[in-house]
Amino acid sequence: MQVKELLQQATARLKEVTDTPALEARLLLAHLLDKSESWLIAWPEHQPTADQQARFEQLLEQRLQGKPIAHLLSHRSFWTLELKVTPDVLIPRPDTETVIETLLNLFDDQSRLRILDLGTGTGAIALALASERKQWEIHASDISDKALDVARENAARHHLDIRFHQGSWFETIPDELRFDLLVSNPPYICENDPHLVQGDVRFEPQLALTSGPDGLNAIRQLVREAPAHLAPGGMLMFEHGYDQAEDVTQLFDSAGFNQIETSLDHGGNQRVTFGTLA
Repeated sequence: MQVKELLQQATARLKEVTDTPALEARLLLAHLLDKSESWLIAWPEHQPTADQQARFEQLLEQRLQGKPIAHLLSHRSFWTLELKVTPDVLIPRPDTETVIETLLNLFDDQSRLRILDLGTGTGAIALALASERKQWEIHASDISDKALDVARENAARHHLDIRFHQGSWFETIPDELRFDLLVSNPPYICENDPHLVQGDVRFEPQLALTSGPDGLNAIRQLVREAPAHLAPGGMLMFEHGYDQAEDVTQLFDSAGFNQIETSLDHGGNQRVTFGTLA
């Protein structure tokens, strides 16, 4: 069967599980053949071997069963970077790019900051910031050794200097270190949210997704502990759920933060809240 026929059939089948079936069909076949999407378009009459067609069928079946496309490809684009992804980390999502956009708007390329990315996962936030501001000193922590293995591999691949710490939040951060900015995309989904049994999140680590009955347990802890790790006038910033901005703002205010603001994601949702330590 030729490339164009394989893609046509795959696209029709993938409509069951995705809103972008043609794109995913191309991504899977390009990945399998170790070619680019443009190559598939240029060579529609190429006929993959029987073994390649069988392996493509296996990938399609896994996708039809709900396995995330990022896991099948073992990577996901974030900001300007291609990041390795495994089932041990949260799959980077476009909403999180709001964190990067907000910070780059707040601090120009002449600024010099010491930053800690808490619960770094793939390293997405830390690496995107490091790629844009070479002069910043960036640290990243995660409780999962497997997640940190992924983050370290991503840092090495892009030749970016990140100082990694394994432990729960601030657990292994030296007491003498004070940061100009603490940033995190923490777990913020309610533990009984029905979406947890749908889509990609079924295959992602629950530790990186849920945080108590209202989804705010991790954020409460980090707001409470952050002042001890911030330099005078330091900033705290979180990604959070689309409907959590008011609650997060109140937590910031109660902990003594001021100049509290919230940034909107590309969908117009309140997604990132930040404040400065008084």
